[in-house]
Formats: sequence, structure tokens, C-alpha cells
Amino acid sequence: MPTEIKVPDLGESIVEATLAEWLKAVGDPVKAGEPVLTLETDKVDLEVGATKDGVLAEIRVERGTDVKVGDVVGLIDESAAPAEQKPAPPAEKPASAAPGEEAPPAEGRAEDGVEPQGPGRVSPVARKLAEEKGVDLAQVHGSGAHGRVTKEDVERHLAAAEKPAAESAAAEKPAPPSRPAATAPTPATADGARREERVRMSRRRRTIAERLVEAQRTAAMLTTFNEIDMSAIMALRARRKDAFKERHGVSLGLTSFFVKAAVGALKAFPRLNAEIDGDEMVLKRYYDIGIAVGAEDGLVVPVLRDADRMSFAAIEQKVREYVEQSQGGTLSLEDLRGGTFTITNGGVFGSLLSTPILNPPQVGILGLHKIEDRPIAVNGQVEIRPMMYVALSYDHRIVDGREAVQFLVRVKELAEDPETLLIEG
Repeated sequence: MPTEIKVPDLGESIVEATLAEWLKAVGDPVKAGEPVLTLETDKVDLEVGATKDGVLAEIRVERGTDVKVGDVVGLIDESAAPAEQKPAPPAEKPASAAPGEEAPPAEGRAEDGVEPQGPGRVSPVARKLAEEKGVDLAQVHGSGAHGRVTKEDVERHLAAAEKPAAESAAAEKPAPPSRPAATAPTPATADGARREERVRMSRRRRTIAERLVEAQRTAAMLTTFNEIDMSAIMALRARRKDAFKERHGVSLGLTSFFVKAAVGALKAFPRLNAEIDGDEMVLKRYYDIGIAVGAEDGLVVPVLRDADRMSFAAIEQKVREYVEQSQGGTLSLEDLRGGTFTITNGGVFGSLLSTPILNPPQVGILGLHKIEDRPIAVNGQVEIRPMMYVALSYDHRIVDGREAVQFLVRVKELAEDPETLLIEG
């Protein structure tokens, strides 16, 4: 009897996914534990492995289809499993091989017989783009974790391929005539067409859209703003950055300062570290801080567990690890679960001021922005200081405006006097 390939348990609160890609075709042999398909969930992409040795006998669900936990998407025929083969006699060594040496592997394949760019080494988005553009993935260098090929790698490969073609076309173009010729309309506008392109939204993008609308529909969301003089933090980073990096192997960024400042403010105003459950407020006495990271196919928010117990170095190391994993598509569901409060930094993209949207069921999110030199009044004198606008969006159902303003003022106080972050733990 064939073995069913089912959609596995996807983790906390995730009941649906999109079948992003089949890694095997019908008739291909499979081994137990070997990935046969990729699922795209709201948070991460997951590979589903075969549970038995055999041959992929049937594909019941095509790529791009939404599936639920427990759905049967394909069948494996165990009776068609390839028999255990006896090792082939050693091939005659080439004349140039010295006694005891192995013959070199066949050209174009890795020594273990796995293709250089196997299915697990390419993100689903990158594979789809490569198929659309006719790109040979074996020729694309992967910059993600463990050499994983990302969408950006394919785009760079396309750009590199187009450049020589453009240069060659320019070199072959005949010299312009001495008299100016009439300019012909370009092909793109010759027929006057206004071109459009339809691109299917990924499951993650659809979920982001739904959650953002849900947050605005269900929460009484307001935002309060303040500004922070970053002089003290920047001076401290300038003094300590070299020694910090030499000792810990990671740069001293802004994230660790604001994680610590946020935790300090959350301890003073615990309703910002809560959620609503029916007619009750769940006040959380632990601090799992979500850090918004821009990934290939949308924003993800991996979580720093017990951030109040983490050192500056541990925070910076974990955030760097999360960024690398998001780029390589290797974040796990466990990395994204939970979170009691979120920090997002639009300043890395040049944003001067914005209104962050809540990440339900959380009731608070802190938005950081671009640092910009501005004139401000200091002790009756006008000085140029590095200033940053900060924003706190909060759920007014359980957080009063007074609390929200005082929370942001506390973040400002701790950031402008970072020594207090160490004194107060």
C-alpha cells in the first residue's frame, strides 16, 4: 500500500501553508528523511521529508496550492524502492593516477554525488525567478547561509549577464551619421501600450497584509513620538567599538542599547508587556523582545528570549545570527514564536519618521529611525546634535496615553544616559 505524504504539524497557531515547490518529480526515487517538497508558511519555509524509502508515485497537489495540516499531497510507492545495489567493481584508474589515488569525480557534480545546487540549496523565490528568466542555477553563486541561493543572487547573475551583452551591442552599433536622424519610437512605447504585470502574492506577504489590517481593525491603536539625543551612545560606541569587536567578534550596534532601554521601560510600565485575553490583561513578567528583520519575501520578527538576562554582546551576536538566517531562509518556527514586545528600525532604510503597526497580540511596538544632525537648544545655546525620532504605537484598550508617553520618556532617559543601563541592569 502506498505511503501518504501529509502536511505535518506546522507549529504554534499555524494550520495552513502553501505548497511552494516539489523537490522531486513523479518516478524519482526517494529515501526516508530526504526532502521531497517545500511548504511556505506565514513565517518560514519548511522542507517536508519522505517517511519511507521508495519512489514518488503521485503528486496530488500542485505548487502554489494552499494546504492544511494533515492534507495528503502525494504518495510514495514502497514496493518500487530500488533494491540495494552491490558495489560496482572499481573503475580502471586513468594512467595519470598514482597507485592508491581515487579517480576525480565526474565533471559538474560534487564528490558525494549531489548536484552543486540541489533543491535544498535554493530558496523557493529564487527558484521561481530562475525558471521565469531561464537561469541555470548551477551557474549562480549562493550568498546565503551554507551557500543557499537567494532571489538577490539570481538578480545579480542576471545583471552580470546583461552587462556584457549591452556592451557588445554598443560596440557593434554603427557610428551615427553626420546629419541628425529622426528618432524612432522605442519598442516599449511604439504601440502606445501601458504594460502591467501580475505577480501572485506569497503566503507570507498575504499573511502580513491580513495581520496589519487585523491590527488596525481590532486594536485601539495610537502612536506617540519623542526624540533622542544620540550623542552619548555614539560617543560610547566610538570609544568601545574596536575593543568590543575584538573581544566578542561582533560590532557594537544600536540594537543592544535600545533592547536594554526597552526592557528597563517595560519593567517600569508593565502594561506595555502584556496582551488581552477576553476580559483579562495578561501581564508578562518575562521579556521576549521581537526584532523586526527585512527578509527576502517580507518582514520577519525573530525573538530574543529573556532579553533582560542577555549581555550587550549576546544581543548583538543573536541579532546578527537572525539577519544571516533570514537572508538564507533558515529561520526556524521556534525563532519566530511568541514575543512580548517588538522593536523595528526603519532608520536602516532611511526613514526619518513613521508609525509602526502593532504585532498582535502584543500591545506595544517601538519604532527607531534615521539619526540626523539637527540644531537643538542646549542650556540656552544652539548646538548641532545627532538626533533620532522614536515612535511608540500602543493598544489604547489597556495602555493609557499617560503610560505610553512616560514609557517613551523612560526609553529616552536611558538612551541619553547609557551608563544607567549598566547601573540598573
